[in-house]
Amino acid sequence: MAHTVASRPVPEGEAWAQSALAQLANVPGVHRAGLALAEGGGRRLLFTASDRETERSVPWCEIDAYEDVPLTHAVRTGEVVLGSLDDVGRRYRAFVDRQLPTTQALAVLPIVASGHVVGAYALFFDAAQHFDPQRVAELEALAARLGDELREVQRATTHADRSLEAEPVPPSAQAVTYSVAADPRAVGAARHFAVSALAAWGVDEGTVTNAILCLSELVTNAVMHTDAGCELRFVLHHGVLTGTVRDSGSNVVVDPGNVAVDPLAVHGRGLQLVDALATRWGSRLDAGGMTVWFVLEPAA
Repeated sequence: MAHTVASRPVPEGEAWAQSALAQLANVPGVHRAGLALAEGGGRRLLFTASDRETERSVPWCEIDAYEDVPLTHAVRTGEVVLGSLDDVGRRYRAFVDRQLPTTQALAVLPIVASGHVVGAYALFFDAAQHFDPQRVAELEALAARLGDELREVQRATTHADRSLEAEPVPPSAQAVTYSVAADPRAVGAARHFAVSALAAWGVDEGTVTNAILCLSELVTNAVMHTDAGCELRFVLHHGVLTGTVRDSGSNVVVDPGNVAVDPLAVHGRGLQLVDALATRWGSRLDAGGMTVWFVLEPAA
């Protein structure tokens, strides 16, 4: 289910979105291009398409990140979806039935930045396509270029309101936010706060344990590498728990001229644990600091 987001530009910049859509629309044989960015720790996606773009802005809508369609599948799993409309329809029949008669093939690829899936793009072709290894490599290179360009914009962007309290959550979700002082002793207090909040929500013991382990690593990193502490937030929606830690003033030097440097390098300690425990996780570095989020999903 989608609903329109009135004239809301993506946080990473309107110019990036317009450039991305232009590059996608210029792929030979494409009559429509779609673009999605993960938002809110991956619980939802902002989506737009080349046939929606205007001269002044890119209109976006929010879509459910858990809807079983090719674009959301690529964002959640990092997998590529390629093939004729008949091939894709074997799994996504309802999606294929909604497409224009002119669409003969589809290519959906995740957009990766610094090793994490941050979104995906979809190309709708008006003729049959031969997705041989060279063609797939070209499409993957396009996804990588879009991811690199997005990271560059993120590094140069300072958000006017960096408080996690300002980030929207689904109407039926539970959310809690906590400020952590720039003091190593504050990590224990953050853990205690999180345990109490998750227990009050009825989160199962195993998920609480994993959430606290991930939280401890991220908060410790933030306290070690900033002079102003951090902010943490948990959101519980339909059994999916998302944790977010945002620096309040990272002392990482953001150099727009050196965009090849992995922004997570300074914060690397403990991220292996987060990677092992979380269903998925990601990060965003801008001119004001670092945001890292992780998702814990209930066992199927």
